[in-house]
Amino acid sequence: MTPPEFEITEILASDDSPPAFSWDEWYLGAGGRTIDIPAADDYMRRIKTEQYPRFEGEVSNEKQVFTTPIDASKLIKQKALEFGADIVGICRIEPSDIYRGRSVKEEFAIAVGQRMKWSEFQQVPSDRSATECLRIYHSLGETVIELAQFIRSIGYACTVEHPVGDSNVLHIPIGLKAGFGELGRHGSIIHPKLGPLFRMGSVLTSLQMEIDHPIDAGIAKFCDKCRACRIYCPADAIGDERTPEAGKDHLGNDRYMVDTGKCFPYFAKHSYCSICLPVCVYNHKEWAKDFDGEPTKLFPEIDMQPAPPPVDSVVPEHKHRYPKVKRD
Repeated sequence: MTPPEFEITEILASDDSPPAFSWDEWYLGAGGRTIDIPAADDYMRRIKTEQYPRFEGEVSNEKQVFTTPIDASKLIKQKALEFGADIVGICRIEPSDIYRGRSVKEEFAIAVGQRMKWSEFQQVPSDRSATECLRIYHSLGETVIELAQFIRSIGYACTVEHPVGDSNVLHIPIGLKAGFGELGRHGSIIHPKLGPLFRMGSVLTSLQMEIDHPIDAGIAKFCDKCRACRIYCPADAIGDERTPEAGKDHLGNDRYMVDTGKCFPYFAKHSYCSICLPVCVYNHKEWAKDFDGEPTKLFPEIDMQPAPPPVDSVVPEHKHRYPKVKRD
């Protein structure tokens, strides 16, 4: 239950927000998910059976009072790191951060990220890279659940936004506002030190905290010169130039086109693809290395198979507006 003295204002999604992503419909439109990787499937099973039931919990009636929002943010960030986060940031939630038709009752998002193991991306797509993606989703799930449990234990209500689940908020805009990095040509966030090889989830709360801010580390300018993800995309789904049709990034730049209708069918049939992440060369020597002692190559082996036809058959109310890349 929510402490009675804590006032909550509902935030409604912007009319321009995209609908929540319907994975089942996209898989159906792509002819079904043909990937069969037992280890990855087991992580997904554990997420659904062991983590989903732990999203909610009781809020303590004894509230910890903080002298300033800075003190609150310091404690929350410290706890997130203790619970397994590699990076953590805080931002204020805006209507454009919420999926169309959804709403939230919290004011702030605590974004947490964890790096994936470079050793598992030595060949892409592969069973190892796919399993690593699901492993990090499971690990992140534990982190956001434990962080939410802690926040409730000090008297504040909160909501878990799992990296794999029916989220109310868009993780990438939240991460950008929380200072995680800049939006890459491939549509994922590139962190100054972790590169693009990380995943994120979040916890929403109205605990008053100091917020972080978007960064400009020159990553977007680097993407303008580098075309690695574009060159190695087997589905030919990443655009050559920035365009207003793709929308704006957090710095006000036109975004690059990412044709989801071409990307997802390949993703659904080839070990969740992920080629665009390990081929990114921004600050490559900093993050493209293994920290567990396993010998690794600096650049992955890439298995580029013929791409299936684009998918545009998702029902209108669940369809995302995305630009088309090199369509006839």
